[in-house]
Amino acid sequence: MNNPVPQRPEIRKVERDSDEMQLLKDFVTHFSWQEVREHTLYMVCHWMYQDWETPFLALLDGKPVGMVTLMKTDYYPLPDVFPWVSTLFVAEAYRGRRISGQLIDCANGYAKTLGFQRTYIPTEYIGLYEKYGYRYLRDIVNYGGGTDRLYVKDLL
Repeated sequence: MNNPVPQRPEIRKVERDSDEMQLLKDFVTHFSWQEVREHTLYMVCHWMYQDWETPFLALLDGKPVGMVTLMKTDYYPLPDVFPWVSTLFVAEAYRGRRISGQLIDCANGYAKTLGFQRTYIPTEYIGLYEKYGYRYLRDIVNYGGGTDRLYVKDLL
């Protein structure tokens, strides 16, 4: 028996008041990342994205399965560090299909078209983002007082 090749998601930049915005609201409303769900839903519903900031949505057969945002700021008092690849989330049933990497690539491609030479990802994990070309830069303290790791990727 042959294993079918997993379908690649379509990744779309979400625009304000678009069909994708409604799909993103529905996706965020139901995703399991409880620590950021309320804040992310507020960001989308009130369209708190400014200038070039934007979310991206991964769709399989028209169904949202993942998201990522490109942001000027994140949960850290570091105004000189940007853009942030933030709010990366893939629904549990779709993990292991490299959708996270595709979302990160899309956000980075968009950042590059805007003239950025690097992007940053904060995380508590070790070994997760290195496979996407990120390298550890330093520890950072978030607004809640917790310590995370700051990763950077040069966009070539």
